[in-house]
Amino acid sequence: MREEKRAAKRQAIAEAAYALIEEKGYLGTSMLAIAKRAKASNETLYNWYGDKQGLFKELIEQNAHQVRDLLQKQTEKDLSPLKTLKQLAPELLTLLLGDRAVALNRAAAADPTGELGRILSRSGKESVFPLIIQTFERFPRLPNEEAVNAAITFLDLLVGDQQIRRAIGATKQPTKAEIDTRSARALTAIAKLYELDG
Repeated sequence: MREEKRAAKRQAIAEAAYALIEEKGYLGTSMLAIAKRAKASNETLYNWYGDKQGLFKELIEQNAHQVRDLLQKQTEKDLSPLKTLKQLAPELLTLLLGDRAVALNRAAAADPTGELGRILSRSGKESVFPLIIQTFERFPRLPNEEAVNAAITFLDLLVGDQQIRRAIGATKQPTKAEIDTRSARALTAIAKLYELDG
């Protein structure tokens, strides 16, 4: 199978998996149903992913990679750390509270082995969180040992319990205006708390 065709088939499988988990939940979604929805063979799915958990592991890793790429692009711009956070916050929140991230959180919560939850947690901590810390380390008045605490506090202010509330269906996907308001509030609070400027 040529690389373009393989990439297109993987995309179709991902779309099918996300659609089915939304309709039937993780436990109600089978590899066969995903294969049928994606117009792929069941054999292809098992050859590529091993099993359903393997497929969702890959989806979690792809999502983490997307978030990491976003953060990497923002941190590579020649902006002050405060401006970097200002641009980064709404984009990060949009990704974390989007339908795909919510579907993956639901899958992780439903996985009886706990493996998907561990991968989800590890993906965030290992690939995303260090980039946020690096941004805080660029503040001249913030000692390096405080950068970790500031990054944790910032994420708490920015995300709070919104991911879990989305996952359990208590809230809908926020609008752009709601995302912008929450991002600005988190940024104002962290700047005041740590006396950050620039």
